[in-house]
Amino acid sequence: MNRLGEKWELQLKGSGKTPYSRNGDGRAVLRSSVREFLCSEAMYYLGIPTSRAASLVVSDDEVWRDQFYNGNIVKERGAVVLRVAKSWFRIGSLEILTHYGELDLLRTLLDFIIQEHFPSVDIREPNRYVEFFSIVVSEMAQLIALWMSVGFAHGVCNTDNFSLLSITIDYGPFGFMEAYNPDFVPNTSDDERRYKIGNQANIGMFNLNKLLQALNPLLDPGQKQLAAQILEGYPVLYYTRFRELFKAKLGLLGERKGDDDLIAFLLHLMEKTEADFTMTFRQLSEIAQSQLQELHIPQQFWALKMISKHELFPAWVSQYLVRLKSNMNDSDFERRKRMMTVNPRYVLKNWMAESAVQKAERNDFSEVYLLQQVLHHPFQKHSAAEKAGYSSPTPAWARDLRVSCSS
Repeated sequence: MNRLGEKWELQLKGSGKTPYSRNGDGRAVLRSSVREFLCSEAMYYLGIPTSRAASLVVSDDEVWRDQFYNGNIVKERGAVVLRVAKSWFRIGSLEILTHYGELDLLRTLLDFIIQEHFPSVDIREPNRYVEFFSIVVSEMAQLIALWMSVGFAHGVCNTDNFSLLSITIDYGPFGFMEAYNPDFVPNTSDDERRYKIGNQANIGMFNLNKLLQALNPLLDPGQKQLAAQILEGYPVLYYTRFRELFKAKLGLLGERKGDDDLIAFLLHLMEKTEADFTMTFRQLSEIAQSQLQELHIPQQFWALKMISKHELFPAWVSQYLVRLKSNMNDSDFERRKRMMTVNPRYVLKNWMAESAVQKAERNDFSEVYLLQQVLHHPFQKHSAAEKAGYSSPTPAWARDLRVSCSS
């Protein structure tokens, strides 16, 4: 319990074998530990529900890993991350009990989780499991929409990696999308592209259906029907939140017919021109309407300049400027100020993490510290980050960077 009276569960990743390690060694390598340490904190400061990283301790112990699952086992440096969350229970925590028919234990665990983490649900209420499920469906839709708003792909979205509290956990082969691509897959072992960024909302629905199957033995026929209807409402919840977030990213106020088309049109142009996701929205936050109107894109707005080469860019700009005029009691200054609070200048791109990892493996943690400072203020310009190229195009050496699943 911290000084504010909040309870946190502590978990050491990489500290050695536990009764649940099976054939694993219970260790973690420095590479994956640095990535989790940096990304979980980066997500927190982006305003996305997540586990946190309290510390990273480096070990001189040798850990052997097949990084890309290609039979090439190499010696790596070990590390331990102290990570914290309000709870580490996952959808899989309930699935396993239903699978083995341990329904009394399932009920006991569910009641504990509700009592500890879902204060709006009355534990004496006969419909408590349906109410619990409704909250999880709503919060899961919110979480995945938030991921999409910053171009975050988790990489391994199975039910064991989905928190019942709808926070981001288990940072493995994640990636922040660079060039906009709905088929972006950060995990090199995901050959079927099951967890590509554009499929995350569908995977959320799949996982929630698995949660409902785990709850079903505790529900009566009426409750099952009600829960099924709640699940059917997930796509609307997701797309409503997605639309809200992307309207905010474009500085749009109020509801107007055609907002969905305006968002989809821009994403289409970004896909066709392979424009940088993060910097396109950030540079739209910084450029003046007058510069857009004249189709004069200064070189400093390199991501927008890339999109401007598409023949349909003038048509999109025209529609966008007309829509901005419909914002009530707004000015260009206010629009830019507002957009710069929701469109980060810095996210943890894979090449940035890889550069920090390479130095850390040589005992140089200077870039880990720099990234930690920069990612704590992702919406503010940082001179050292600019010098390091964190808001510049992806360097040539990093364009084909692969992300491993092994930890």
